[in-house]
Amino acid sequence: MVRIFACSAAFLVSILTALAQPPQEKVTVTAAQLREMIDKFVKNFIAPTKLTGKIARWDTGICPVTVSQSPQSSAFVTARVKAIAAAAGAPVSDSASCKPNIEIVFTTTPQALLDNVRKNDPDYLGYTETSSLREKLATVTHPIQAWYETETVDLRGMRRVDSARRLGPGSVMPNFTGVNREPIYLPDATYARTTGNHINDGTRSVFHHIIVAVDTKKLAGQNFDSLADYIAMLSLAQLDSLDACLQLPSVVNMTAPDCGHRVDGMTQYDLAYLQALYGISADKSLVFQQGDITDRMEAALRRKPPAAEKSR
Repeated sequence: MVRIFACSAAFLVSILTALAQPPQEKVTVTAAQLREMIDKFVKNFIAPTKLTGKIARWDTGICPVTVSQSPQSSAFVTARVKAIAAAAGAPVSDSASCKPNIEIVFTTTPQALLDNVRKNDPDYLGYTETSSLREKLATVTHPIQAWYETETVDLRGMRRVDSARRLGPGSVMPNFTGVNREPIYLPDATYARTTGNHINDGTRSVFHHIIVAVDTKKLAGQNFDSLADYIAMLSLAQLDSLDACLQLPSVVNMTAPDCGHRVDGMTQYDLAYLQALYGISADKSLVFQQGDITDRMEAALRRKPPAAEKSR
């Protein structure tokens, strides 16, 4: 456990040091241009959850586990995810026996893996209302792909997994249609206590479990550091699209088709986004969350002026 901690600490130092290195080439932008670029960057990243319409993030300690052919590679990826999570301000479990909530699987048959998940643990795929949508969601479409099971946490801290399947006894509500009426039983209903405020209603979306599947056939020869950074990003934030080529350089451009903004790993913009995500109020509505993330990223990047990342 001491070796793992030391490894994670070393990764954290290397990540922060690399992102703090002086740029090879300066890019001059106005304040308005910077704001516009950051706003587009944030909008491309955001994927609100189905039930609350808010951005999900971890509120319990992450406990990643990596399965690959090499124990050294597995340890490297797990340590990298933890180090980047710590740099972002995300909670990281310090227990050696924590229950894995991020499963990273390197496999030559990712579709078989997801078929098994759909059959045995369908909620791991994410929120879906029909079997046909669940089948579509379980289809592997990218060489690296993630599936997110989320929870809704209400004003009093009650947690419910986001699922269209019946997971509990249902709800009972008073019957106001007449005198001495029996309460109304709603077998599939759930409820959440809120403030009623449209800005911050007291509910928040959080991650419960994430699966990241890596197709080793399609990614043979890929730079492993870049790959680990990409996995870390998918493990800490749910992205709206894996195909968008972002104007501000980002590690997620790595698999975007025909993208001219590819970089060697996580960039200052990626880390600024993650730090903003894990710094905002989680119970605000989506438009306020997006604005807060943009404000925080802009403030961070003004302290460290935007620069051209080293492309490849």
